[in-house]
Amino acid sequence: MIKRCEKLAFMKVGSDSVYTRMTGFTELSVSKNPKEYSRKYIDEDMERSAVVGYSPSMTYKLDLDPSDSVHEVFANIADHELTGNDAVKSVAIVDISSLDSSGKAKAIVRDFTIIPSSEGDDSDTYTAGGSMKAAGEITFGMATTTDEWQTITFTAGE
Repeated sequence: MIKRCEKLAFMKVGSDSVYTRMTGFTELSVSKNPKEYSRKYIDEDMERSAVVGYSPSMTYKLDLDPSDSVHEVFANIADHELTGNDAVKSVAIVDISSLDSSGKAKAIVRDFTIIPSSEGDDSDTYTAGGSMKAAGEITFGMATTTDEWQTITFTAGE
C-alpha cells in the first residue's frame, strides 16, 4: 500500500530547473476526467464506450503561509487575477515509495493552469482553494533530491 504522504507534489517557482515542495496543503486530489466516446450499435444490446482523451485536474486547498514560495505563487495569481500563461505553473508529482538504490524516484511533470476559487473560508487560519487544470502534456521521468525531498530536480524519460 502506498501512503498518501509518499506522493509528494512540487512546483517550479523560479526560472531554474528546481521544483519546490508543496507543503501546507490540506487537499490536493487528482481527477483524470476521461473523455469518452459512446456508441450503440443496432445489432447489440449494450452500448460501447472508449476513452478518447483526458482532461486532468487537481483540486487544492491550503493554509496560506506568506513565507512559503509556493503559497506566494497561488496568492499572487489570485490577488492579481492573473490570466493566460501568467497563471500556468509546472507541477511534479513524485512517488517516493518507488525510490531506488541510486536515490531516484518515479515522477511525472505537467503544466497546470491555476484557477483560484475561494479564500478565507476557515475561521482559524486563512485558506485558499481552487483547481489546477492541465495545460500541457504529461512528461514521465525521475526525480532526485539533495535536501531530503524539500526540492527536486526532474530528469525526463529515465
